[in-house]
Amino acid sequence: MTFSNRLISWYLENKRNLPWRKTINPYHIWLSEVILQQTRVAQGLPYYIKFTEVFPTVFDLANASEEQVLKLWQGLGYYSRGRNLHKTAQIVAFEHKGIFPKTYNELLKLKGIGTYTAAAIASFSQKEVVPVVDGNVYRVLARYFDLETDISSTSAKKEFTSLANELIDKKQPDVFNQALMEFGALQCIPKKPNCSICVFNDSCAALQKKKVDLLPIKLKKTKVTERFFNYLVLEDENEQYVIQQRTTKDIWYNLYEFPLIESKKELNEKEVKEKLSTTSFFTNKLLSLKPYDEKSVLHILSHQRLKIRFWEIKVEGILREGISKEAVKKLPFPIVIFNFIEKNF
Repeated sequence: MTFSNRLISWYLENKRNLPWRKTINPYHIWLSEVILQQTRVAQGLPYYIKFTEVFPTVFDLANASEEQVLKLWQGLGYYSRGRNLHKTAQIVAFEHKGIFPKTYNELLKLKGIGTYTAAAIASFSQKEVVPVVDGNVYRVLARYFDLETDISSTSAKKEFTSLANELIDKKQPDVFNQALMEFGALQCIPKKPNCSICVFNDSCAALQKKKVDLLPIKLKKTKVTERFFNYLVLEDENEQYVIQQRTTKDIWYNLYEFPLIESKKELNEKEVKEKLSTTSFFTNKLLSLKPYDEKSVLHILSHQRLKIRFWEIKVEGILREGISKEAVKKLPFPIVIFNFIEKNF
């Protein structure tokens, strides 16, 4: 039995029941692929359901405001994906009359759609014979064929795509692609896979050479920076708060937050008061200042460690540009701020 036949046989017996596998609608397939990039299925599934309910067509998504899209995206992380999703929807809706291109090469011409997503849409909606190569595919092929190519290198994508193209089932490329990714997600997992029940345990080169835990090889490591965020939860006598939008090209672009003092270390109350004297967040008289919690919140991103502290600050009179709790809750926030609001507002 060939690699592809054995793989597809495993898939048909073990695949998860997922809604995007029951459609050839390119809009729904595209939605699922963007949502699931760098996101586990368990986390992404509720978002896929929400997006297809609120925006059942590409026109609905295109006509929404970016704020609406980011609010629905809240908690998924990598918010640039949400913004790019919205922009690509507008291109498809307004420049292509709502019709996704039908081929891989034509899909690649769409701004916001790269090789992986184009291959997924073309394969799953049109059965085009084009391999879909993601992290799961790298891992399965690296182990099965004992490939020591550094998957973070520029040559890796071409090498693994070429190999997947040789293996793909020409009659059912959509099923093959789903099977290969599913096998990596469920069976050939990153750490401690159960090779004793694997359908390839008689032919996997990494297993035979006892290299399963060593493959795939990824040499480039992301440099992690540490940042200290002090959020000023300013409250006036009418229980109104100041909110600002992040507009610089940094994390959480276009999302909302409380006024922020970023520091080089964790600050105490005295230091926050000193910093306040040099800011222009408010002109009201300061009545009280204290931290909401004794310790800062650690929020880990792919390349940053954020130590976040929320400061309860009450001021005299009315805050200029202050808004109510109800208005605050309607805005899209990074999940760490959203969780704070849910707990304290």
